[in-house]
Amino acid sequence: MAREYNLRPAPGPDSDAGDAESMTMLNRRQFMRYGLNSAAGVLAASLGVLGFASILMPGGGSSAGDSAVKYWAKGREDSAWYGSLHLETMKKSDFVSEAAKSKTNTSGASGVWMGLPVTVNYIPHSINSGTPEVDNKPRFQLTEGYDATGKYVGHIEDLIDKDGRIFPSDDIVMIFSRCTHLCCIPGWQLVENTFTEDHWSAGGTDSGGTKLFCICHSSRFDPTMLEMNTNRNRADGSVFNYAGIRRSGGPAPVGLPIIPVAVTGDIIEGLAFEVDGGSTLNWLTYCD
Repeated sequence: MAREYNLRPAPGPDSDAGDAESMTMLNRRQFMRYGLNSAAGVLAASLGVLGFASILMPGGGSSAGDSAVKYWAKGREDSAWYGSLHLETMKKSDFVSEAAKSKTNTSGASGVWMGLPVTVNYIPHSINSGTPEVDNKPRFQLTEGYDATGKYVGHIEDLIDKDGRIFPSDDIVMIFSRCTHLCCIPGWQLVENTFTEDHWSAGGTDSGGTKLFCICHSSRFDPTMLEMNTNRNRADGSVFNYAGIRRSGGPAPVGLPIIPVAVTGDIIEGLAFEVDGGSTLNWLTYCD
């Protein structure tokens, strides 16, 4: 029997975001099949046959029709710290409380936003940014980006200068959880290994721990390394620059895009806005 992992597809258009019975757990064989299918097939299987724009726009994937991010703990009710919060609204205070139990003072959780799978991390940047860069004092690092061929793309500050909302708000960074390799779903500490251990090192090195890990093909991403990069819409071939987190290892060609957030009265909300000639929603179309 194929081993089962706690990996979840996002809600489909025919299901209410609160309908737990409409979500299914994937075993490894099923998950590999999703990963090896075409990108369009992956989205259709996970999200239902629905136009990309209608999935992303308010109300397209969430019964509430708002911008709040929800916890996604289906299948991990007994193992994840947020297991009892499935489909409840994410609050920064929850992450801060959980981070206090970690030697890196970080925390993370799987979630869903507008029907899309996301990973949200709390990084104590405001506490550590003014201190020397030493192990287990994580902070956001702004860096240059290089595409899959090694060509220089630009610096993340180029995008932040155009719209400061791109920089993670209130020590919270939200990542679109579709691997840039084959659109599988990476997550925060889904498994225990050296890449996901409670450890942080500066510079985005692969041995630094505290990584998003894609269990399908072992791609790793560092949520503290913010870079500018480029990707393409697999449906129409259009190329776009985006703000993302760095790929630190594995077969993924580039890093994962971030989804800008705002913390409003403790509630974590996703943002979509125009920057650099296009919407930040365009950054998510590489699996379309």
